Amino acid sequence: MKNIFKTLLFGGSLVFALGSASCAGGSSKTAEEPAKEVLTLMGNRFLTFNTIVRVNQIEVTRKEHIGIDERDIHTPERAMKFREAIEKGFPGSKITWSFSWLALHDSTDNYRKIREYAAECHRKYGDEVTFIPGAYFANAYDDIEQINKDLHEGLQCVSEFVGDSYRPNSIVAGFLSSKNQKYLSEVEGIHVCQGNIWSQYSIDNQDGDGSISYPFYPSIEHFCKPAQSKEDFVDCVNLDGWTMDFLAARREGFADGFNSRMGVGPIETYRAYGHDEGLKEILHTAAVHFDDGFKKNGFAWVTNCWELSLSDIDDNCLTDWFKAIRERWPDTKLVTQGEFGLLWRDHFKENSFDYKFHAKGSGIGGSDADKEIDWYMNKDFRMAILRDANTKEEKVIDFTRYDVKAQEPESGSTRNWTLFGDINQKQTRKQDVPVDIEKLSDCQKALIKAHYPELIK
Repeated sequence: MKNIFKTLLFGGSLVFALGSASCAGGSSKTAEEPAKEVLTLMGNRFLTFNTIVRVNQIEVTRKEHIGIDERDIHTPERAMKFREAIEKGFPGSKITWSFSWLALHDSTDNYRKIREYAAECHRKYGDEVTFIPGAYFANAYDDIEQINKDLHEGLQCVSEFVGDSYRPNSIVAGFLSSKNQKYLSEVEGIHVCQGNIWSQYSIDNQDGDGSISYPFYPSIEHFCKPAQSKEDFVDCVNLDGWTMDFLAARREGFADGFNSRMGVGPIETYRAYGHDEGLKEILHTAAVHFDDGFKKNGFAWVTNCWELSLSDIDDNCLTDWFKAIRERWPDTKLVTQGEFGLLWRDHFKENSFDYKFHAKGSGIGGSDADKEIDWYMNKDFRMAILRDANTKEEKVIDFTRYDVKAQEPESGSTRNWTLFGDINQKQTRKQDVPVDIEKLSDCQKALIKAHYPELIK
């Protein structure tokens, strides 16, 4: 970087202050942090929820924008109504607010007041306030060094307007290169990043399939690949952005007339199918994790992003969702994204996880009622087995190895950062034809057998 650095200490983390960016609407108010409940990862059900405040629909760089101007949608009244709907549905909740570059620097009255309100929510509720670089995938448009600079200066702006030497525990990024996550950890002292959107492919100008859906430490080679060793290790917990329906997610983009990103997100549920059917699908997706998944994995996690711009979806839908979660799973903890990531980091010092999921179709959208799917996710590979609920015929539809070399594209060169394995669930290549597990290669079967001997005859 060309700028001259000064060292500052924020909340015990060493960071560097750049003098090139000025932030609009700073605050010097101080207040005591809300009392924190002592939690552990295992034995708990977690819900994390973030919202994005932006000026343009797609802010690809500091100066380049694609899509519509959303200034008129983002008002302090909208922000207040939104947050009150969450509190009404889930009293005591803590959410994560993320501001785009333009939303941090816009000097108009609306954006100044929204920043002030987010800072107030931090003091009142314990909400996390943070930064989102680019437009869900900064690396599709910009180089590594510029994104690092954006991260640094964006986080500095957040600290300034929240006040009291505030420092978030995480950032929201959509997708973020492992190189940038390494910078985030080693230079900025932030060890949690919403850095992948599990299975997203051919949606929102982004292609980033290939990771696992629960937290992991990324490899220095690729943000979708779990680290394989200490030499390969990035100390930044990589989190998914939206919990998706496993059956809907196996499709490419909008194949067969369905939205492959359907799960708990409001656009793919409430907007697409109305209140009742939308809520049914949201709870169906959550149940995969909070019921059977909780038993299999020892903890459960559902996450969602509800952009502040989604004013066309009634806030009662938001309230009703949270109420339904609390009624069905009253022990659910709604914590900030950063809190959850650090709880995971406290428990897992390396990628020693072994996640298992089983899902049946809901019959809504692309969640086929006559299908079941089993996912297996560990440090070495991920594998999905699709099953016909009537005939019981089953096929392997995804086998992605992580114990082999991987490489990210050059940052700023392409939208497609998918980590393709031997077989990919999206079936975009000839080699992605589903196969019987016994017809996999001896090498593939040996790897599976080392983890799940019951699956190989």
